[in-house]
Amino acid sequence: MADGVEAFEAIVEVGAGTGVVTDSLVRRHPSARLIVFELGDQLATELRGRFPQAHVVGGAFHANASVLQDLPAKTIIVSGLPFRSLSSDVVEPTVAAFAELLYADRARRLVQFTYQPRVPFTAPVGLCWHRIKTVWLNAPPANVWHLSSKTNWQGSDAAELGASA
Repeated sequence: MADGVEAFEAIVEVGAGTGVVTDSLVRRHPSARLIVFELGDQLATELRGRFPQAHVVGGAFHANASVLQDLPAKTIIVSGLPFRSLSSDVVEPTVAAFAELLYADRARRLVQFTYQPRVPFTAPVGLCWHRIKTVWLNAPPANVWHLSSKTNWQGSDAAELGASA
């Protein structure tokens, strides 16, 4: 997932877990401002110790997204949240918070990692999904998707992906 993050001033990671992706982001993008969200208190504490250069926010992303008010236009969101297995009371406010961040600037995008072959969730109005790659060597195969403004993608496949669920 860190491969899809380039030329951005700030990176927001949602659902950092044990910090595997966080570690890669820190190594590959040492000058980017990094804000990390982790729901689990113990994991958030461990992430703070491992990544002192990151601003680690404990708790649900959608409940704490207000800490992101001063992000630069060149911001990317990285997520490995398992949207297809989460309840709607988590998915809906999380997607709404993602959309608000993406609507704020057309240059922004969400990089979403998923084991599902289809889009992680229905794209909000004005945004569309684009599959970046499938990692066949992963077991099970994994997909990396980008969600961004429809104006960032050319061609009919992007529009179709934006409407599918």
